[in-house]
Amino acid sequence: MKKTKLRTPYFLVDEALLRKNLTILKEVQQETGCKILLAQKAFSMFYTYPILSEYLAGSTASGLYEARLGKEQFGGETHVFSPAYREDEFEELLHYADHFVFNSPRQVEKFAKRAKEAGKQVGLRINPECSTQEGHAIYDPCSPGSRLGTTLANFDPAQLPLLDGLHFHTLCEQDADDLETTVAAFEEKFGQYLSGLKWLNLGGGHHITREGYQLDKLKQIIRHLQDTYQVEVYLEPGEAVVLKAGFLVTSVLETLHNGMDIAILDSSAACHMPDVLEMPYRPPLAHSGEPQEKPYTYRLGGPTCLAGDIIGDYSFDQPLQEGDELVFEDMALYTMVKTNTFNGMPLPQIAWRNLQGEISVIRQFGYEDFKSRLS
Repeated sequence: MKKTKLRTPYFLVDEALLRKNLTILKEVQQETGCKILLAQKAFSMFYTYPILSEYLAGSTASGLYEARLGKEQFGGETHVFSPAYREDEFEELLHYADHFVFNSPRQVEKFAKRAKEAGKQVGLRINPECSTQEGHAIYDPCSPGSRLGTTLANFDPAQLPLLDGLHFHTLCEQDADDLETTVAAFEEKFGQYLSGLKWLNLGGGHHITREGYQLDKLKQIIRHLQDTYQVEVYLEPGEAVVLKAGFLVTSVLETLHNGMDIAILDSSAACHMPDVLEMPYRPPLAHSGEPQEKPYTYRLGGPTCLAGDIIGDYSFDQPLQEGDELVFEDMALYTMVKTNTFNGMPLPQIAWRNLQGEISVIRQFGYEDFKSRLS
């Protein structure tokens, strides 16, 4: 990475890598006629929205603020889904969203007529009760007792005249074979209800831009649904839009030894990359290896008081020293949208690298950003 004078930690999003992903997504749209939307829950760096809107059909939101951001900054279509909408926000939400997806027949009964009268399209989220995930129970909408989506037992065909489409979202970082399995389960239970509807939304979790992803199978699935049911198909990936297009640059503050070598960084797993603890996972780190793979192994941790603020164990060719910069990779998705100021931890700057390789700071944060959230 080109050396800069930016103060660490900072997020860096790379335009060339971003456009590489977007080119793949645009190709899928052009070859199948489907529409692909940005899931803002994964990435909401609206500085990039003018670029994203060159390739994608619009954005999806999980509530009022994301819907407003998508409408005002992205343009195109704005879709929104919530497990339960707030009465005191719904009227304002009607100003921003074009498609409303409801989670249950009760939510359809409560809000759908008002959305239709405002000229909006209405959909119902379906739970096909087909779990294809391994090891990510926290992200499995088809797990037993899930609150997300309407099962066949709870589906009310009498509401079909109110619906323009159906929606399901069951995947997390998965390939097209898992989508194929899910679509088969969906068709078996709900395919009969697609007749006369306008669209089917396949949700997110599709790892479309990952190397080796089954693009041809994805295209076949989309064409099958379009040809069989005469519906428009939507996909709403978040991760695939910015996969491997972002970095988190951090510095070593201190090293110590307690049964093993430890390095304290100026970036926190708890504050700056919470998915490391929530998922959990070990984020990729440039120029490092697995523990013991290289001569010097360190446990990397953050500067907060949380004992479990641990990023992971990594090995290096040389001993780490105070001031060394470390670059975590694939840090655009589910990072900036989840950062927090626990312990009064400053938020990382947000930087951008353009096609000419020039790096500029898009946003920096200070004490007021911490203070203003508290009272």
